Amino acid sequence: MMSEQKRLHPAAVFFNFIRVVKEAAFAIILGFISFKDSAFMYFILGASAILILMILFSILSWYRYTYRVEDDELRIEYGIFVRKKRYISKNRIQSIDLTSSVIHRIFKLTRVNIETAGSSTGAEASLKAVKLSEGEALRRELKTVSTVEQDNEPEDAEEDWPSSTITFKRLFIAGTTSGSIGVILAIAAFGSSELEQFIPDDFYDSTFEWIIELGITIMIVLGLIGLLLLWILGIAGTMIKYGNFTITKMEDELFITRGLLEKKQLTIPMKRIQAVGIQESLIRQPLGYVTVFAEIAGGSMDKGEDFSSILFPIMKADEVEPFLQKFLPEYAGITNDLTPLPKRARKFYLLRSSILFLIVTGVIAFVLPTFIWLPLIVLAGSAYLGILRHKDGGFRQDDKKLTVRYRFLSRNTITMYHKRVQAFEKKQHRVHVHQRLANVRLSIIGKMGMGKHFTVKELEESDVNQIADWYSYRE
Repeated sequence: MMSEQKRLHPAAVFFNFIRVVKEAAFAIILGFISFKDSAFMYFILGASAILILMILFSILSWYRYTYRVEDDELRIEYGIFVRKKRYISKNRIQSIDLTSSVIHRIFKLTRVNIETAGSSTGAEASLKAVKLSEGEALRRELKTVSTVEQDNEPEDAEEDWPSSTITFKRLFIAGTTSGSIGVILAIAAFGSSELEQFIPDDFYDSTFEWIIELGITIMIVLGLIGLLLLWILGIAGTMIKYGNFTITKMEDELFITRGLLEKKQLTIPMKRIQAVGIQESLIRQPLGYVTVFAEIAGGSMDKGEDFSSILFPIMKADEVEPFLQKFLPEYAGITNDLTPLPKRARKFYLLRSSILFLIVTGVIAFVLPTFIWLPLIVLAGSAYLGILRHKDGGFRQDDKKLTVRYRFLSRNTITMYHKRVQAFEKKQHRVHVHQRLANVRLSIIGKMGMGKHFTVKELEESDVNQIADWYSYRE
């Protein structure tokens, strides 16, 4: 019974200990460096005493932490010396997520994260380690707002909830086209720069000389092998993150399960969805694949996503409409034709994407004319990107919905309802006024209650005025 006072699983002692060690890691490393020569024995004795205190603190924290559900509230009591009580009403709970790391899964445990409308950088409450069965029972209990309504429903009623699961083939394609190799390269470059200071100078110099002696051909081969390994790591990372990805629609919520090593169960209340979009990267767009995502109001960064919630990692472009009809029919029609940008707007896109590389090309042509071919290739690529940005930009206004499309690197198509738009901004400079063009910026509520903004540049001024009239109208 959830009304009985319960403690977390004893494994929570381990998680508490790890958390305390993380917080004290800097002090431990600093002490080791400071006392490694003189008074090292005193440092060992002091560190041992602190370690014992940490273990005692973790045990006491676990013992003094209790929870129960009573009077339609989740009641949590904690604190070793100062007793604290936190009461969370069922009506305030926005989502209940279950996360199981590798250690959790070994002991058949889970972590329960409870979010309310006021949650920001972290969850409102987090039960670090409970049995998986208890976590699921707690989620069912907290989702039951009214026992009277529950009594009126048949106990054994079973619903055929719509569901969709990613296949292994699609998961592999998602990994090969994720573009995560760039992120891994950046991390590797940062790590190597930090690691360099710990490498002896003699070893570093001899290794560098050995690489030079290998010759250009061998260096290119080694570079290609390195890129291949990074690409494989990117595939593995994507498959671990989105393995067994399943989305299920349950009444007024979307329930998402994903992860091979760390299993996450995320709940997205439909009333918190502010916009739905599809993203097409430079790699996936020619292959006809897209990612479907949603912008969610409120919540915390504990969701595990960067800014938007992924509704499905990868699917064919022609599968988007059936997917939305199945899970979010009110947002269907996102792939319909949009009103394109005017042709006279193309010069602005070309100028913005090429101006920096044009200056660099001029400088290199003057200083190092032998290498002029390199910036010219980059300049051609940036000009092509500018053409793509102009070609892909557009909008469509359908009664209560507005769809906008823009590109930075990936092409994004976003659909939002009139009631979800929090702010509208029209912007023009003098050249825009002369060309009868204008920029439009739309804002909705995003993660942690912060604004999420969408900008489409160089629209027809008359179209922007039409969107302004649509936004200003309040029924």
